[in-house]
Amino acid sequence: MNFLETILHLRKKNRWLSHVAFWLIVLLISISSSKYHDGKQGSLGFELVSDGLCELPEIVAAYFLTYLVVPLFFYHKKYFAAVTIFMFGSYLICLAARLIIVKICEPLAGIAPNPFETYAELLTDLPKLLYVYFFQIYAVAFVFMFSKLFKDQLDIQKRALTLEKEKAETELKLLKTQLNPHFLFNTLNNIYSLSFTSSPVTSESIARLAEILDHILYRCNTPYVPLSTEIALIKNYIELEKLRYDERLTINFDTDIDHEIVIVPLILLSLVENAFKHGASDDTGAPVINIDLKVTDQHFIFTIKNSVVEQSGSNVVTSQGRIGLNNLRRQLDIIYGNDYQLDVIPQNKSFEVCLTIGLQHQIKINEKDQVFAG
Repeated sequence: MNFLETILHLRKKNRWLSHVAFWLIVLLISISSSKYHDGKQGSLGFELVSDGLCELPEIVAAYFLTYLVVPLFFYHKKYFAAVTIFMFGSYLICLAARLIIVKICEPLAGIAPNPFETYAELLTDLPKLLYVYFFQIYAVAFVFMFSKLFKDQLDIQKRALTLEKEKAETELKLLKTQLNPHFLFNTLNNIYSLSFTSSPVTSESIARLAEILDHILYRCNTPYVPLSTEIALIKNYIELEKLRYDERLTINFDTDIDHEIVIVPLILLSLVENAFKHGASDDTGAPVINIDLKVTDQHFIFTIKNSVVEQSGSNVVTSQGRIGLNNLRRQLDIIYGNDYQLDVIPQNKSFEVCLTIGLQHQIKINEKDQVFAG
């Protein structure tokens, strides 16, 4: 929390105290200014009383302008009523300020009353009320108003950021719920097929599914997980799919990792699953899937390429495949922003997806984790 946020937090927590502090500061500035202009050292008690009395119209004007005129004009769009109330209210405030000066402060200072300043003259001398009192009073009132508007704007921005963050988190959870049941449905279908033939690998497939469920249900509740756990998840998934395809399927999984990083959970699995569902499952011949994972100092690169049944390039990606990739892209947008690139390369006999993530974002994550751990 920076200095400005600390001040705003204290102000929100002690609202009335912050108002009192503001007007005390204005009073101290007024006392210092009056001594400076008088050119002599006056009584502190007299300065405190006189400047305090002169500050009363400024306080009334500040709250009158900030909490009545401005909301009426800008929020309720009642322009005529706001202008009318402002003009009449300002007249009364300036008149009260002049009466305080003439009838209280000047007698306290030993200044004889002006015989020509009758009550009628005090009420009708509009130029003097405007030039002597209005600008002085509303100079402070406008400072108060702008500080209030500035604080409100910061609160609005903070609430907007909070709502945006909550929306992003909710959207991520929704995207994950769209992925996980889809994956479970496909896997259970595989086990169901194996059980019909009383295959001896049924128990092995159930064990691997249990490991995958353990990862999804209990290890993916954080925004980021270690890359090594995601690799183990992919390997379990591949082994589970191998039980279904036997020797018909060829999978090459190559990794080149310089150092451990963290990554958004399940995004790699969704790409692998997409390759199986919309590639290998539709290829009745000998499907091939090539996976290449690489981590350098600057980038994380994940490339997956699967064979497809030869067809026109425009029909390579099915509608379901597009939905899955669009959901994945939306998830990456929320987490990584502009720090990633997802390239989809459909061809007649293959379909390739390349995900590149800049590790500048990774540095920020590590710093955050270090602060949190500390």
